[in-house]
Amino acid sequence: MTAITTQPQLDFVNCPHPEGQHRMAFWRWGDVSARHVVVCVHGLTRQGRDFDRLAQALVAQSSKPLQVICPDVVGRGRSEWLSDASGYQIPQYAADMLVLLRQLNAQLSAQWGATNAMQSLDWVGTSMGGLIGMVLAGQPGLPLPAPIRRLVLNDVGPAISWPSVQRMQTYAGQYGQYHDLDEAAALLRTLSQGFGPVPDDLWREMSGHMTRPGLDGALTLHYDPAIGVPVRALTEEIATAGEAALWSLFDQIKARTLLIRGQDSDLLTPETANAMAQRGPRARLETWAGFGHAPTLTSEDQISCVAQFLLAE
Repeated sequence: MTAITTQPQLDFVNCPHPEGQHRMAFWRWGDVSARHVVVCVHGLTRQGRDFDRLAQALVAQSSKPLQVICPDVVGRGRSEWLSDASGYQIPQYAADMLVLLRQLNAQLSAQWGATNAMQSLDWVGTSMGGLIGMVLAGQPGLPLPAPIRRLVLNDVGPAISWPSVQRMQTYAGQYGQYHDLDEAAALLRTLSQGFGPVPDDLWREMSGHMTRPGLDGALTLHYDPAIGVPVRALTEEIATAGEAALWSLFDQIKARTLLIRGQDSDLLTPETANAMAQRGPRARLETWAGFGHAPTLTSEDQISCVAQFLLAE
């Protein structure tokens, strides 16, 4: 069992983009020498500290050494911002994750004296993080240090309902100013009704990671407002064309897959979820009542479901 820590280690990786490079932050839980790696990637406007409770539980419950990596996708959290907003799309995010995995494997190789020191790789992706996971798991020729063994898709699939995209277009990149954390937490709660019943103290803690001090002392949201530019540029025609490509990727996934759906989700329809259970990796579907888009994976029962899936032999 890996030693339990109450705070993650913050680390960085340099990732290329067309105009140069940017620094992506990631939060590290558990044993940095562990050859079993779980990567947890957040949704569109979130950041890596969303997974604090899940990461701690996975480390505590694993019978073998384990490290959990929770990136702040570029433009969010402690990561740098891009100079060109058009880069805030899945291809750049997936490329960044490949660089991160390469760096992690190099660090493990230095410790273990093996070229491919990462022995086991799992992926947990909420919404956007799940799309990134599908891109990586659905391309067998990608230079991953280890194949993705188990994949958790949290309320996302190849088909994303157009009304949910329209909803995201109204808030993605919103960049207000807030007098204090309570005001910011209240605004985030309003925007996140689909997250379900999250206790006030936990919501305040999560909201603290979503904000940063501005120049005048007021709080702002901890992301580049430009992350919303590509989202607002989407049309229904573009989204439909992308859906076909995502289904093609999904059908090539070999990882054992757990699909979580909030019963009230406006993004992942029952039809898409059922199709995902019948084709490609034939995902195991868990539908959770009382949640929309997307469950936070912070309650004991949610964590238990994910942990049992990832930590089973």
